[in-house]
Amino acid sequence: MRVLVVGSGGREHALVVGLARDPDVDAVYAAPGNAGIAVDADAVEPVQATDPAAVTTLARRLGVDLVVVGPEAPLVSGVADAVRAAGVACFGPSAAAAQIEGSKAFAKQVMAAAGVPTAMAQVCDTAAEVAAALDAFGPPYVVKDDGLAAGKGVVVTDDRDAALAHAASCGRVLVEEYLDGPEVSLFCLTDGTTARALQPAQDFKRIGDGDTGPNTGGMGAYTPLPWAPADLVPDVVARVVQPTVDELRARGTPFTGLLYAGLALTSGGLRVVEFNARFGDPETQAVLALQHTPLGSLLHAAATGTLAEVEPPHFRRGAAVTVVVAAAGYPADPRVGDPVRGLAEAGSVEGVRVLHSGTRLDAEGQVVTAGGRVLSVTAVGDDLTQARERAYRAVRVLDVPGAQYRSDIAAAAAAGAVRL
Repeated sequence: MRVLVVGSGGREHALVVGLARDPDVDAVYAAPGNAGIAVDADAVEPVQATDPAAVTTLARRLGVDLVVVGPEAPLVSGVADAVRAAGVACFGPSAAAAQIEGSKAFAKQVMAAAGVPTAMAQVCDTAAEVAAALDAFGPPYVVKDDGLAAGKGVVVTDDRDAALAHAASCGRVLVEEYLDGPEVSLFCLTDGTTARALQPAQDFKRIGDGDTGPNTGGMGAYTPLPWAPADLVPDVVARVVQPTVDELRARGTPFTGLLYAGLALTSGGLRVVEFNARFGDPETQAVLALQHTPLGSLLHAAATGTLAEVEPPHFRRGAAVTVVVAAAGYPADPRVGDPVRGLAEAGSVEGVRVLHSGTRLDAEGQVVTAGGRVLSVTAVGDDLTQARERAYRAVRVLDVPGAQYRSDIAAAAAAGAVRL
């Protein structure tokens, strides 16, 4: 099997690595890739990832058996539709189904129809509607951009003026009730009918230790969750994922690909925070580091409607921790062009793989920063404590001017301090 991975982030690098380990995968291509993906893929091809015709032409030229679309923007722009129309299997939902992420208002409609537990919310198009909704829900205020925002469209604050300002910068927004309790990310493969869950993870959105500072695309993640209820995964599949998959199919927009359920385990029970239409970043890096079942066969089965016929996903024992190294100025104004040094030394730490996100090669062939989140340092270990130690040992030998990273990824879970 020959596979094309579309995208250029840490999630796509993890997918390339995972697919390359599959004995049934003969070649892995990436487009447009990054400096790290170029090392692990058989070839990197320049392409505009959000151009359906360009991606389809590339897939045909390479003669691939499967296209895996990583980011959300190409999905919403219809890349998966075009690839499938050309007769090539594609792991990724149609543009219509991808609205589960592309519009939070649409996602709320689907959840209401499917009976999925979620936060109460008000869709707001005017400043007056926002102000009224904020007063109705009270603090902490939760304001979400209705459209795609690269993981940075949400503000949770006790400052009403800050909530109003965020809403004014977005256009249509959702104002929601605040959900207490720890959050969980659960990835589920689906072929439009069958759903198969991967191992749950937890990510860290804010830039600073102790969940301080602005939201980001994600500063780290870990798996498994030692504090989670033993029946969490089957409960989420039964109450959240399968009803959503069934509802989308009933609407004539079957969801084929990765349905990401962002969850809150609140004092009032399980609630959906959001859905995404693709693998999450940086949770993917941690989850795939422990996956034992060959990745290519699972993704191909989801893309071809045969997911019920293949072995369910299985995972190795142990734990995985991912720490994101971000550029100076991230998330407001990330600096690009800084040299990235120490990659070989970091990668030589036992149990560590350094995955690239925002990197490129300069004119001299040196790796430099090219985005906000630069690297995802992922370590596996016997438990979270060992995986954390290995990840941070590797992070400390990296040399990226002005780099930022959190020092508390998975610390509370490793210490047994996470409480429901």
